[in-house]
Amino acid sequence: MFQQIIDTANNLLWGYIMIAALLFCAIYFTIRSRFVQFRMLGEMCRLLINPDQDKESDSQHKPKRIAPFEAFVISLASRIGTGNLAGVATAIVVGGAGAVFWMWIIALLGAANAFVESTLAQLYKRRSTDSYIGGPAYYIMYGMRNKPLAITFCILIIVTFGFAFNTVQSNTICAAFENAFGMDKLYMGLALTIATLLIIFGGIQRIAKVSSIVVPVMAVGYLIIALIVIALNIEHLPTILATIVKSAFGIEQLAGGGMGAAVMQGIKRGLFSNEAGMGSAPNAAATATTSHPVKQGLIQTLGVFTDTLIICSSTAFIILASGVDLGGNDGVQLTQEALTAEIGGAGRIIVAVAIFFFAFSSIFGNYYYGEANIRFITKSKRALTAYRIIVGAMVMAGAMMSLKTVWAMADVTMGLMTMCNLAALLFLGGQAITLLDDYRRQRRNGCDPMFSKKSFKEFSDNDGIECW
Repeated sequence: MFQQIIDTANNLLWGYIMIAALLFCAIYFTIRSRFVQFRMLGEMCRLLINPDQDKESDSQHKPKRIAPFEAFVISLASRIGTGNLAGVATAIVVGGAGAVFWMWIIALLGAANAFVESTLAQLYKRRSTDSYIGGPAYYIMYGMRNKPLAITFCILIIVTFGFAFNTVQSNTICAAFENAFGMDKLYMGLALTIATLLIIFGGIQRIAKVSSIVVPVMAVGYLIIALIVIALNIEHLPTILATIVKSAFGIEQLAGGGMGAAVMQGIKRGLFSNEAGMGSAPNAAATATTSHPVKQGLIQTLGVFTDTLIICSSTAFIILASGVDLGGNDGVQLTQEALTAEIGGAGRIIVAVAIFFFAFSSIFGNYYYGEANIRFITKSKRALTAYRIIVGAMVMAGAMMSLKTVWAMADVTMGLMTMCNLAALLFLGGQAITLLDDYRRQRRNGCDPMFSKKSFKEFSDNDGIECW
């Protein structure tokens, strides 16, 4: 009965509402920002390498500093996870190769949503003892002046990331290790739970330091493996690309309803993976110390491209090049079988190790999003401690749950919180565009952009903007 309720909610939410809302906002902000995600790609890379975080305009009474790169990798830790290996596989099984095309589309267009939400998170961030803190709940509260919606978003993101998504990460790790090593899910779940609790009780500083080491290493390592597979099958690359596009728009798929499945799966799994517009990454973006809100907005936009266009595409190519039976497995086990077909028995082990680092880093990235919103609701240390313990319990529960139930539960809560965030972006998005115009003007004048609300009539009297 629980599964039927979840499936019904998913069909209603993802059949029309979410797809229309995501694409509308993505296209709207792409046009309003004058295609910021494409025109300023070089600036994004420059900022990631040289963010000039020491020139922050609010230099007095700063909390402990989180560098822009550290904030970037915290969000990337959450983005790069099961969605890149298991989610892509599930999308291809259900929606066919055409689902990959729609994952690309939602990433290319949705990157504009990512820019707006992360810029707003920087604008409305608040001071905290460990770092700056912020996210959709904060810009809904202090920008929209809508406390009930802010509290609703907090509850949804706590349930979605702290609980639902972490069951997905745990479930996928345990499935991968069972397939590769025959390891019992119970013991793997216990080990994961203990390791998770040790890290999350260290707070945002420990999470940032671990992420800045683990995330780049795991991403580069997986890309090297993918490039080897591509090199071994380079002659098949044009055929695979043609299959992806043909399956996305093919007459056969359209007549049989397969095109709808491809679109739905591509957007669902693409959103789960890159989180553009969902309202999660802004919680990490707000922690950074920087001199202009747009700087972190641009850096976070680059994370969408890194996640979907590079990591997810690598997984899709491995699966489609392998020729394995798409009906034989699902989730991460399909990715394991595909890589095994390409490089031999070591493939299962490589994917198991990769998914461990990908998904484990996602667990504590997801945890932090919940923590930021727990702090918005209450300052109680007991509440935060209880949340940390429940997160550990959900990691353990995810190890033992079925894959179908885990994904379905995550889809519902993800959809609801995304709708809250998109409503806020439509209401406040004009402020992010104003900041972008100011940033571009300063760059044209040869300046390193700095922001102060006193310089803008529309911001100077806004007491919700605390740090600028």
